[in-house]
Amino acid sequence: MSRFRPIDRDTDYVLPPSVQDWLPESHLARYVVDVVEGLDLSELERAYAGRGTDAYHPALLLSLLIYGYATGTHSSRKIERATYDSLAFRFIACDQHPDHDTLASFRRRFGKEFAVIFVQVLQVARENPLSRLGTVSLDGPKIHANASRHRALSHEHAEKIEAQLKAEVQEMLELAEAADQSALLEGLNLPEEIKRREDRLAAIAVAKAKIEARAKERHEREQAEYQAKMAAREAQAKATHRKPGGKPPQPPQAGPRPDDQLNLTDDDSRIMKVAGGGFEQCYNAQGAVDTESLLVIAPHVTQAGNDKEQVAPMVAKIQVLPAGLNGPATLLADSGFFSEKNVETCRLAQIEPLIAVGRDEHHPHWRNRFEEPAPLTGPAGHVEQMKPALKTKAGREPMRCANRRWSRCSASSSR
Repeated sequence: MSRFRPIDRDTDYVLPPSVQDWLPESHLARYVVDVVEGLDLSELERAYAGRGTDAYHPALLLSLLIYGYATGTHSSRKIERATYDSLAFRFIACDQHPDHDTLASFRRRFGKEFAVIFVQVLQVARENPLSRLGTVSLDGPKIHANASRHRALSHEHAEKIEAQLKAEVQEMLELAEAADQSALLEGLNLPEEIKRREDRLAAIAVAKAKIEARAKERHEREQAEYQAKMAAREAQAKATHRKPGGKPPQPPQAGPRPDDQLNLTDDDSRIMKVAGGGFEQCYNAQGAVDTESLLVIAPHVTQAGNDKEQVAPMVAKIQVLPAGLNGPATLLADSGFFSEKNVETCRLAQIEPLIAVGRDEHHPHWRNRFEEPAPLTGPAGHVEQMKPALKTKAGREPMRCANRRWSRCSASSSR
C-alpha cells in the first residue's frame, strides 16, 4: 500500500471550483476591486463610443493596472500573462484576458484620469485598516531607456567627428571642382556623399547645442551654490572675527566638459551605473511605498543617477498629497540615500528618518540581533540620534521587512 497521497490531475471536480473560495478575504486583490468598483467611473464609461465589439469595463482594466503596480508588475505584457498564471489577477479579470495592447492603450488614453483614480484609492486606503501610511519605504531601480549607451555622444568626441566631417566635405568639394579634369573613383557619387556628411554635421550641431545648453544650466546652478557657500563663509568670518577653516570652495567652470554626453536616440535619458556593475542608458525611477499594503503613494522619475538627491523631492511630493491622506510618520531608505542633509529634510517635514548609514557586515554574530545600543547621554544632532535608532530592535525590524518587500517587487518587475 502506498504511503503517499495520490497525484490525480485528470479527475474533474464534483462541483465547479470557485475563485472566491481560493482567495483569502483579506487579500489585496479583493481590496483593490472593492475600492475601484465603488468609485464613480461614469466619465470613463461615457468616453466609449459603443461601436464595434463590446469593450472591457474600465473598472476591470483599472483594477488590473492598480493591482499590478502595487505588486511590482508594471509591464502590460506581464499583466496579460498574469491573468493566466496568477490566481489574484485571474480573480480581478473575472477569468478574462485583456491583451497587452488593450491595457497599454487604456493607460495611454486615460493617463490623467488613471492618476486621479489612483489618488482616490489611496484616500480610501487611509480609512481602511489595510493602509494608514504610517511607514513608507523609499527606493527605486534604474529603468533602461529605449536607447543604447553606444548611441551616446560626448562633447569632446562630437568636436572630433565634426572636424573630420568638415575636412571630408571640403575634400569632396575640391574633387567635384576637378571632376571634369580627372576621373573619379568608380561608384563614387559626390552629391550623395557630401549630403550624407552635411546631414551628420547638422545632427552633431544640434547635439552640441543641447549639451552646451545643459552645461549652461549646470553652471548657473553651481554658481548659485558657490555664491551661497561664499556668503556663508563671509557671515561666519564676520561673526567669529576669524578666517573660516578648510579650503574655500572653487568657483565652477563655465562651458561643457569633455565628457558631457547626449544620447542621439533618447536625449532625455542619461548613462547611469546599474545594479550588478556597468553603465547603461537609463532613467532613475523612485517610489515611496506604504510598507504594509505596497501601495505607491508618490512616484518620481529623474535624470539624476545619484539617489542622495531624491529624498528632498520625494518628501516634497509626500507633503502635497491630497487632503485626506495623512503624512507618514517614518521613512525607510537604504544607505544610497544617506546624507546629513536628507536626515534634516525628513526631520523638518516631521518624518522620522531611518536611513541606513552604511552597509551591514556580512554574517554578524547572532548576539548582535538581540543587543540594544546604549542610550545617548548628551546633546546630539539628528544624525547622531538616528544612528542608535537603526540598531534597536524597533529600528531593525521595519528595515528588514521593507528590504524583503522591495526584493519581491524588484524580482517581480524583472521577470
